[in-house]
Amino acid sequence: MSTAYWQQVRSAEMKVPTDRPLADLTAELTTLLGSTDPVDRDEIAYPILATWISEGVYDDLLAGLGDGMAAGLTQGLGEADTDSVFRRSFSALVLAECIRRDNTEARLPAAKLLEWGDRVAGWLVRERDVRGFVPGHGWAHAVAHGADAIGALADSPHFGLTELTVLLDVVADRVVLETPTPLSSGEPDRLALATMGIMRRRLVPLRIIEPWLARLTAAATGTGPPGQDPYRTTGTPEAFLRALHIQVALAPEPIDVRADLLLELVGALRTTNAAYLRAGA
Repeated sequence: MSTAYWQQVRSAEMKVPTDRPLADLTAELTTLLGSTDPVDRDEIAYPILATWISEGVYDDLLAGLGDGMAAGLTQGLGEADTDSVFRRSFSALVLAECIRRDNTEARLPAAKLLEWGDRVAGWLVRERDVRGFVPGHGWAHAVAHGADAIGALADSPHFGLTELTVLLDVVADRVVLETPTPLSSGEPDRLALATMGIMRRRLVPLRIIEPWLARLTAAATGTGPPGQDPYRTTGTPEAFLRALHIQVALAPEPIDVRADLLLELVGALRTTNAAYLRAGA
């Protein structure tokens, strides 16, 4: 169908059209998630699918829809600087909406959410196209959208201490991965926000958080091999530590380990910024 058709759907408060089967509409919107046109992705496919999910249109089909989005995470995985990133990235956004729907309406068995968690985790740490805004094509933002999916999983009542600890490790795995340039399009902030969601479950104790934070601190202070720009490896972990410090300190809904974690984060930032904190520096 033409863009004009879908613009009419948007203008009609995104009501489900009655002139075509839902399966056909869904298939077309799923294809548009991978479009290189930001209007198709950002203004048509994602908001319409998100609205239909939140309004219960897919409640009886939620598992199948989420499975389709999880499959989209693998399309072209391993490629960098190609158009395949859009399908992966926006599939993660829609999968996050499926997870949020189950979080509020309990439509799926625990095994399905755990399966989706595995799929998201496996994709996020293997994603190599970390571009933020792509000129002419709009937002790719795979890491940011992956962070949003992690945040949705963190809210799942099916996720206990073990699963939340795994999510923390996935965040750390993503943060310490070397990238061509440090992530700078809001990804550290989105990953920090997902981390706050994990902490707000009040299940992960400080004894688990401390070594996790130490790993990130070490990554932010590494020098890397001679002749290589050290910020390729330290820039993202440092940005993440700063983002997490801001959110722990200023979030209107504090976490239960706030005081202890603030002390740990200040210590981490003193270590990673030692060169700038010397007397007279």
